[in-house]
Amino acid sequence: MNEILNLIWITLLPFLELRASIPYGILKTNLNWVLVFLVCVVINIILGAVLYLLIDRIIRIATRIGIINSLYWMYVGRTQRRIDRYVGRYGEFGIAIFIALPLPGSGVYSGALAAYLIGLDYKKFMIADIIGVLIAGIIVTIVSLTGVGAFDLFIRLI
Repeated sequence: MNEILNLIWITLLPFLELRASIPYGILKTNLNWVLVFLVCVVINIILGAVLYLLIDRIIRIATRIGIINSLYWMYVGRTQRRIDRYVGRYGEFGIAIFIALPLPGSGVYSGALAAYLIGLDYKKFMIADIIGVLIAGIIVTIVSLTGVGAFDLFIRLI
């Protein structure tokens, strides 16, 4: 049970999410990889749903503090620049692609903020959240199970 709680906590951490919790679960615990995948993906999807619902309140409260306000606007600018090419090209599924990229700075935290900033409604965000998290979970699981060689193959296909 402690191993599952560790997976949940790692998945909830900003900038780590399932990109860190799946490799941790597969490589460092005795849990079955299917269980690791399911726990991390479900928690990450729920995280996105909760974040999107609370993001407006969180922003209003946090930006009352001067330094957080400055950091927030810097983060907003960077997120808008990064998401613009995806949303402009692929519409709402651009959010899913942005969430799915297993790179630092992408994921449900940035995806929820980006969806909020472009005014994407909750239902469309949830579809993007589910698709993006599933794709990210599959990619990270494959790489964790097979090693870096699979990631090299994936990069060559793109």
